Amino acid sequence: MAYRIDNAIVKKDRTGKITLIDPENIFKDEDAFIAIKSDDLITIQLLINGILKNDFQNWRELGNIPENEPLKSLFVRLGYSKEDISKLLKEF
Repeated sequence: MAYRIDNAIVKKDRTGKITLIDPENIFKDEDAFIAIKSDDLITIQLLINGILKNDFQNWRELGNIPENEPLKSLFVRLGYSKEDISKLLKEF
């Protein structure tokens, strides 16, 4: 089972004005938004899918993770290969 996070694109122009690009009107009734870099969003979605697959043994083995370590490095620490990540991405 793949888990999907509803998302849209937030675009900032040269003057700093931010525009929400939401062609499916998913957020038409929302008052506030959070912007996340696209590669971090994909990483979060993949991590949620890993949790949903009950991969808790690998999570327990992670130990302490430095705060400045990028989120993407968790995949390497969890033992995912490029093929594993590709398979998870195809589940979206």
